[in-house]
Amino acid sequence: MKIKLIKPTYDWADKIWAYREEFALNGERVHGSASLGEYNTFDEWFKDVVNNSCEETVAEGWVPSTTLLGVDEDNNIIGMIDIRHRLNDYLLAYAGHIGYSVRKSERRKGYATQMLAQALEICKDMGIEKVLITCAKDNVASAATIRKADGVLENEVYEDDVLTQRYWINIE
Repeated sequence: MKIKLIKPTYDWADKIWAYREEFALNGERVHGSASLGEYNTFDEWFKDVVNNSCEETVAEGWVPSTTLLGVDEDNNIIGMIDIRHRLNDYLLAYAGHIGYSVRKSERRKGYATQMLAQALEICKDMGIEKVLITCAKDNVASAATIRKADGVLENEVYEDDVLTQRYWINIE
């Protein structure tokens, strides 16, 4: 099934919150979602997603980013992806330009690969020529997704107790 990336709107509020809850029920952190798991209400999260989408209103310490839903042909949210428009020191060291997640019930079906390919096209349109993507070393599926997109491992760094792999993708 094909995935398309779309911007979140209030029309998606219930489905976005259900996506968040699926991660919570599985004891997982929602990556690539503008910190969705840290919010108590959709309204708070959505306000920050909108504000953080441009330089003039981005929160202090953050960089502008585009948060997108990975939606299937039946309008189910399969995943989420964040594209950070530039890197700050923290993002350069640990988190990169792109973060993403796929709900547990939809993993191992190639959706992350589709989402990442589309996100890289968006990065290209934004003028980003070299994209940094990271993942925990024990996240074998994410590392495979990044390598499928021609990610080249630069190094591994520790953040707290997590060993993070840092991959670069050249966009042509």
